[in-house]
Amino acid sequence: MLSVKVETENQQTHTRVSAGKLADLVHRIGARGDNFLVVQRIPDIPGTFIQVWHETGGAYELEHRTGTATSHVRTVVDAPERVAALMTGWAREEPGWDAGTRWESAGIPEPEPVPELAEELREQLEPRIRELLRGGYGTVRTLTETAEDHLVKDGVRPVSRPQARELVERLWLERVEEQRGWTDVTDPERLERAFARLDRGGITARENFTCCRSCGMSEIAEAGREDARGFVFFHGQGTESAAAGHGLALYYGGFGDSPERTAAVGREVVAALGEAGLTVEWDGSPDKAIELTGLDWRKRLVG
Repeated sequence: MLSVKVETENQQTHTRVSAGKLADLVHRIGARGDNFLVVQRIPDIPGTFIQVWHETGGAYELEHRTGTATSHVRTVVDAPERVAALMTGWAREEPGWDAGTRWESAGIPEPEPVPELAEELREQLEPRIRELLRGGYGTVRTLTETAEDHLVKDGVRPVSRPQARELVERLWLERVEEQRGWTDVTDPERLERAFARLDRGGITARENFTCCRSCGMSEIAEAGREDARGFVFFHGQGTESAAAGHGLALYYGGFGDSPERTAAVGREVVAALGEAGLTVEWDGSPDKAIELTGLDWRKRLVG
């Protein structure tokens, strides 16, 4: 699989696709409303991407960028097979992936310099953004929105969007560099695998789902398959608790609200978590949340 995220004009997102799937997407584009693909690395590296535009009957306009506006270059390619080969080589970071390709500047102007963020504002913002980065579910875009809005008071916005993005990108890249050293399987990955297994087995399993328990309980029925037998989730506040080293509460139940069914779902959840290698505390009562303790919360950024 390629460690990339592919976004299409018709608002589809494909994560960690095979080279064959990427080639299929390249061959597909061309119709109105489905003209382009944007491919980013996982984890996202701000300002780094490769993208292609195509209209049926025309050539393929391929662009890539490695940071600054001056690095944004373009070329025209006749065949989708060549486009797919170039995009795959880029995704794999193969040496000489674009050998023989003649690039030209895309003519993207450099943005205006961003005014430096005042020290007192930075000191207030950085801890909050670092908390969310430890949680691991944000993207550069959502974290930028948070940074821009976090200190708003009485309609006054002391932090501009460019200042917010500059701060977020710096802290994001620090976290990306930190996680390069995580060569083992992490607890969030164990949890993800357990949830994937439960979801395939008919129990709707969702990570970082809604802001709180109340919202999660009211929305979980619409989040999965119609024939799901039950559910399990943890919410955004729970994510922050886990990232701070305080464990994680999981909420579960059986659709139909029977205590016996809820307890049965709880037993399935506990079994899946245990088989994934996680430490679980639960007394078997359908009235008690399932607790994950001793978590080493190293959630890899995706973006």
